[in-house]
Amino acid sequence: MASVSSITTVHPDIIHNHILTRLDPATLATASSVSSHLRRLCTDEDLWRNISTATWPSLMDPIASHVISTFPAGHRSIFSDAFPSLHHSASYSDHPHPPPPELISAVDLYYQGKPIFSRVQRTETKKNWFLSSPLWVEMLEHDELVPTPVKFVRKDEEFLKHLEESLSLSWIVIDPTRKRAANVSSRRPVSVRRHWLTRDLEVLFSVVMAGERRRATEMVQCMVKVTCCGKVGGELHVREVNLVMEDTEGAHVSGKEGVGDSAEGDGEWREEESGCGSDEGEF
Repeated sequence: MASVSSITTVHPDIIHNHILTRLDPATLATASSVSSHLRRLCTDEDLWRNISTATWPSLMDPIASHVISTFPAGHRSIFSDAFPSLHHSASYSDHPHPPPPELISAVDLYYQGKPIFSRVQRTETKKNWFLSSPLWVEMLEHDELVPTPVKFVRKDEEFLKHLEESLSLSWIVIDPTRKRAANVSSRRPVSVRRHWLTRDLEVLFSVVMAGERRRATEMVQCMVKVTCCGKVGGELHVREVNLVMEDTEGAHVSGKEGVGDSAEGDGEWREEESGCGSDEGEF
């Protein structure tokens, strides 16, 4: 009790500015369970906003910022949903939620830990063309090129290994209706390869998640492909960043099925890897 009593005598601004801002999210979440006084300080929205936007610069976008403000715990909620890796649970809901009218993608691409591309995009999910076509979300405009600090070289084996070790990606899918989010990227590439015809570089990120229960295939694969191009000796440019879904047999999942998976799937995942939940299952 002495330690708890003594910390209450320290001015909150000192605790916030000189202690809490230096803690990683896991330690911050642990500190919030020590006392009600620390919980109030550790769950400060500005604190978690700074942590979230430092981790994912895309969340500074006004679209993402507005949606996150409607979440029960603001940026603490989005961090709790989007930071852990997804881990499939075999249980299914007997009362699936209706698909949301839109999904929001917040995407960040990093090179050696530093963001080189960040963007937020809305995807309307009620239009016929989206529902009936294979699910495909493209983050770049046609003919848009994003420069990177990477020099394009032709030494395949060495260069591809360098990219595999240096590139990482986060793709957060936000459901504004249910106030939930999930990170559908593997963070690190699962493969880096050259396209057989164009010789462009294709960096693939992938996770497996629960599909719709009524489908014969109850697992789907979320795949993010980053396509890069450039000239030898010049900068490597990103020209495509897209998300697709396939079932375990390699067939494309439609927009209707994909949105259904997203609506049902985020309730089928356990948070793993972060180690920073509270007794309420949230940061």
